Amino acid sequence: MGKLDNKIALVTGGTGGIGTAICQRLSDDGAQIVTSSFNQEKAVMWKDNQNFDSTIIACDVSNYDDCQSMKEKIEKDLGVVDIVVNNAGITRDGSFRKMDADKWSQVITTNLNSVFNVSHQFVNGMTEKGYGRIVNISSINGQKGQFGQTNYSAAKAGIHGFTMALAQEVARKGVTVNTVSPGYIATEMVMAVAEEIRNQIIAQIPIGRLGEPEEIAALVAFLCSDEAGLITGANLAANGGQHMH
Repeated sequence: MGKLDNKIALVTGGTGGIGTAICQRLSDDGAQIVTSSFNQEKAVMWKDNQNFDSTIIACDVSNYDDCQSMKEKIEKDLGVVDIVVNNAGITRDGSFRKMDADKWSQVITTNLNSVFNVSHQFVNGMTEKGYGRIVNISSINGQKGQFGQTNYSAAKAGIHGFTMALAQEVARKGVTVNTVSPGYIATEMVMAVAEEIRNQIIAQIPIGRLGEPEEIAALVAFLCSDEAGLITGANLAANGGQHMH
């Protein structure tokens, strides 16, 4: 028996490095996996390379109507969602003085507005059932800021503000809402960075290494379990000691 048997888990951005690890771990724990994807061709290729079953739904999480359609399809085909992991995100880096309005709005819309768009579809079903788990994936850069990422840092900081407010609204209904803030993780994107720059990043991490996607997935899986029922409104940092507060 898995800790998440008979639970339906929606993971946005599930085809990326951290998202894939989260899907795998929640599946290993017994959950039925649904992931949204903006790029269906890429998502189908991704699914063919995984060793767990999943349902992929075409959805632009930055679009509220798309998210509403996704909710209707999931509930029609599978049932009421028990777990939402808001993991979708993009970067459009650049110094603030050179950043244009499109780069700002793209990141805010995809990284922050999507958390509202998705969570808003499923929170009522959770409160009616008296059970639910929402886990929002933020970033170390939402806690400490990062040069060239005013848009990304603002969006990721905003995610935890959302977490704390919603957690208070639904706590008495058996629903928990938490944030996970990863540091630098050994995803394809990070490993593609020049070795010299990567070593400079690692030198700033007290434990002396990058995190693994599976470590973030384990933390998410714990927050989704019954064992984490006391934890809500929290921001769990997983950054190897690079930022402490």
